[in-house]
Amino acid sequence: MTTPVPVTCPLCEATCGLLVTPTAEGIKVRGDRDDVFSKGYLCPKGASIGELHEDPDRLRAPLVKRDGEFVEVSWEEAYAEIERRLPAVQAVHGRDAVAAYFGNPTAHTLAGALYLRPLIKALGTRNIFSAGTVDQVPRMFVAGYLFGDVATIPVPDLDRTDYLLVLGGNPLVSNGSMMTAPDMRGRIRAIAKRGKVVVVDPSRTRTAEAASEHLAIRPGTDAFLLLAMVHTLFAEDLVTLGAADGLVRGVEEVRSLAADFPPEAVAERTGIEAETIRRLAREVAGTERAVVYGRMGTTTSAFGTVNSWLIDVINVLTGHLDRPGGAMFPMAAAGQPNTRPGPRKPFRHGRWRSRVSDLPEVMGELPSVALAEEISTPGEGQVRALITVCGNPVVSVPGSDDLDAALADLDFMVSLDVYVNETTRHADVILPGPTPLERAHYDLLLYQYSVRNIARWSEPVLPTEVPPDWHAMVRIAAIASGAGAEVPVEQLDDALAAGLAQLNGVEPATGLHGPERLLDILFRAGPYELTFAEVAAAPHGIDLGPLQPRLPGVLSTASGLVDLAPAAILEDVPRLREAAAQPVLDDGLVLIGRRHLRSNNSWMHNVPTLVGGTNTCTLHVHPDDATRLRLEDGGRAAVASAAGRVEVAVEVTDTIRSGVVSLPHGWGHEGIRGSVATKDPGVNSNRLGDVSRRDAPTGTAVVNGIPVTVAPV
Repeated sequence: MTTPVPVTCPLCEATCGLLVTPTAEGIKVRGDRDDVFSKGYLCPKGASIGELHEDPDRLRAPLVKRDGEFVEVSWEEAYAEIERRLPAVQAVHGRDAVAAYFGNPTAHTLAGALYLRPLIKALGTRNIFSAGTVDQVPRMFVAGYLFGDVATIPVPDLDRTDYLLVLGGNPLVSNGSMMTAPDMRGRIRAIAKRGKVVVVDPSRTRTAEAASEHLAIRPGTDAFLLLAMVHTLFAEDLVTLGAADGLVRGVEEVRSLAADFPPEAVAERTGIEAETIRRLAREVAGTERAVVYGRMGTTTSAFGTVNSWLIDVINVLTGHLDRPGGAMFPMAAAGQPNTRPGPRKPFRHGRWRSRVSDLPEVMGELPSVALAEEISTPGEGQVRALITVCGNPVVSVPGSDDLDAALADLDFMVSLDVYVNETTRHADVILPGPTPLERAHYDLLLYQYSVRNIARWSEPVLPTEVPPDWHAMVRIAAIASGAGAEVPVEQLDDALAAGLAQLNGVEPATGLHGPERLLDILFRAGPYELTFAEVAAAPHGIDLGPLQPRLPGVLSTASGLVDLAPAAILEDVPRLREAAAQPVLDDGLVLIGRRHLRSNNSWMHNVPTLVGGTNTCTLHVHPDDATRLRLEDGGRAAVASAAGRVEVAVEVTDTIRSGVVSLPHGWGHEGIRGSVATKDPGVNSNRLGDVSRRDAPTGTAVVNGIPVTVAPV
């Protein structure tokens, strides 16, 4: 094959279009200039998709553990082992004794988007965990209460805004993050050229380098900065609701709350001068097309929910919600709950709570920091078996050592994964899936956060004998529900398609099966009334246009309005006031995370071209702190928190604020089958994570702003 094949890159949230050409010399990759969205942009991860496909450490056949060692077996042997052991745990200990954990890559596969929910339903357990509870749940929680649905998330209208305020985000490296947008560098530069980009972050990130202004805030104090901005909006009569006028309730409650947080009261705590805070508020309010955006630094701190809420509050109070150039609601071609006609149930949480620490359910999930204790704590409801799907919680969840030990005590564990990693090494059965070049793709979930409405389907580039990963999900679902492993996949998929078609009021198409048939149902029930055939016939994508105003139809709150002051969020205000009453300490260090353009959490460190160079696991330390602590660039330091200790190489840099140190996440590769990753394993920053430090409303782990001590080794 020498003809380039258009492919949607599934390796991050940008959903770039690639042209992939298999040749005798290897797989060649370049950006697709005809792609309606990315227009030829290509990042290092996308360029390495061929290396990922050819990784010799990647699993191609199922593994079953026998006498403590993995043995390669047939698919039917693997399913027989699952059928022999999984129902036995359910029968003896109950359905809640089986837990499930799914990682971020599930959002980048059709199997995860379409077949994970049926698997969870078949398990019938309340013990569901995901990487989202270490990442984004506060953002979705806020969207649920303000707008009625966790997927109704307003995103920055990047292509039309003239002023972008970014808090705790590094979109030039993350390629967006809950804001699907290829070529963030080009988009950021365009905004800075026609207007202004301000980045608020303890570190001078790549995004901050490209911005018009960088403000080095103290970690964990975003809520105070945002509240002082809200205070300024009211104090200077800058509040205007714009397109949301008449559709918002709770404005006076917000005014009352912000009254106690003038800029002078938070300046020392945040490290940002009072007049600068006022200026930010005036600039956001005074720019016709402006928007505020926050990500990991805001959602993974002690006040993740309050931070996310206040970002939406400012966008609402300045009239930038649902306005071109502001924060707008995408309208995906398929699968977006807020495009369904008729009444929709308002969001609520806490329908059940975790057994040991009494943490709340959010979106049908429990916080992942509770997983270890749910396994290790005896008693009724103890987790005895675990299913992981494309996840590595031993590296990605705080309290890593406890979770690692807990997994070793499970009665049974199944992993759907392509690597033997720090988590799957504990599994009794590992079921691999095809490579990204061996499966079809459509970004069903990520287009719901897209800064432009598009639809793009891509066919597999290469043939494979590995069954589609959705086969494993439906077969395990059949085993868990009591139907058994012998039920044909086709029969299970027919039943799923019939149910989805009935829910959406359309008939399943003939001649289609699997994900194609399910997508066709969702396309035809969607707002553009497309068909799968129409989308598949456009390999470079279909441009459905810029974001459009969607109020009030996008709302599904009980009142039908934007609920700006929901009780579920305001209940955390007393904790915020307590924090504001504490003295500001200048003599300690706090730890924050970071990521690299060539990393994707914990699972791309086995690709040679993506590791090395600047993508290293080092501790960033400011020169003043290095001098004070007698740390040397290139030397080693011991970093200790209340939860653990690691030793790591030091990198002295003025890109980090004094009093702050930074470690990347996703490293610490030990005991795995990864010939590249284990050569330079780095350290697992989540060994420093204290599972008792959580965002109160959601139970999300605090991984930014962790107090630490640092000393030379």
